[in-house]
Amino acid sequence: MEKAKKVVVGISGGVDSSVTALLLKNAGFDVQGIFMKNWTNSAPNIECTTEADFKDAEEVCDQIGIPLHMANFSSDYWDKVFKRFLSDHHEGLTPNPDILCNKEIKFRAFLDYCMEIGADYIATGHYAKLSSKDGTTKLLRGMDTKKDQSYFLHQVTGEDLSKTIFPLGELTKEEVRKIATDNNLITSTKKDSVGICFIGKNNYNNFISNFLGKKPGKICDEAGIVLGEHDGLMYFTLGQRQGIGLGGVKGRDQDSWYVAHKDLKTNELSVVQGAQHPLLYSDGCYVDDIHWINDFTEETFDCYVQIRYQSPAIKAQVTKAKKGYKIIFEKQVLAVTPGQSAVIYKDNECLGGSVIRDRISENYYKWAENRGYNYEVYG
Repeated sequence: MEKAKKVVVGISGGVDSSVTALLLKNAGFDVQGIFMKNWTNSAPNIECTTEADFKDAEEVCDQIGIPLHMANFSSDYWDKVFKRFLSDHHEGLTPNPDILCNKEIKFRAFLDYCMEIGADYIATGHYAKLSSKDGTTKLLRGMDTKKDQSYFLHQVTGEDLSKTIFPLGELTKEEVRKIATDNNLITSTKKDSVGICFIGKNNYNNFISNFLGKKPGKICDEAGIVLGEHDGLMYFTLGQRQGIGLGGVKGRDQDSWYVAHKDLKTNELSVVQGAQHPLLYSDGCYVDDIHWINDFTEETFDCYVQIRYQSPAIKAQVTKAKKGYKIIFEKQVLAVTPGQSAVIYKDNECLGGSVIRDRISENYYKWAENRGYNYEVYG
């Protein structure tokens, strides 16, 4: 009788990883769970859920009937994810550490660890699908379009995906909840984690202020008139509406204020009124060299590009530039944000992606020049 394939599941203490483990065990695999400790709580007044999550993971693995181990990747996470997260903020970017976590931790440190202990495959609770043919493994969108997480996986290689199983790719969130309920799993009603993993329920700005401190500067309108003061450009992102701290400005329309520009040289934050303001829109963007999941050699091609999680994919043309690639959208897009990722799709296949370095906007270029802001076009 052939020995069952060994699959190590990343168990987080949530419903998705719980159902992932259950489905694989029911399918006849030799399943083991590993709880990844990625964060060491060293900041004051920060609520960390690691202990509670591990307790839930232990209970659900007991219910399913599989062993659970803890593996500590916090040193790797600090060096390869969190330090980069802080550095990007200092550079005026808005990073997405969950993408880097998949690249550096789940599909590098964790994957390597699992292979060393004899796993045939790893599995996670991501809502994504895989397709393998002729030795090539492709990453596809999950069936549940609201939960599809292929965006977060675009920095993984096809070779690593060939050692991976995503049991939830063909399921909706509602179906996953029902499976958990029908099997009386203790995580069946546990709320999904929201936002960046290490920040959790904590206020974003309060959390990063523990590490970045304050660097006050002026908040100006598009003409340079001072409206207020900010605590640091790193606490703002392009297109941001809430949390600017202006409220109603005397003598101005009551329309909402939006972040239009962060000038690192002058430490000024420029804001404009109204979601339709032309300074908030871009014709495209420049990105770093693209990480391709599998070999891809075209230097100019049409595709769809997704510039943030759960935003619609936009029809675009991608062209190799002097530095990285130039992406031109079919129509103007709101709040193209340096530091976020532009992820490339053809039909339902995720080809890869890259970090946005600069927006492409003639309106912005002319305005910045008139204001005397120092900028360089990335590409």
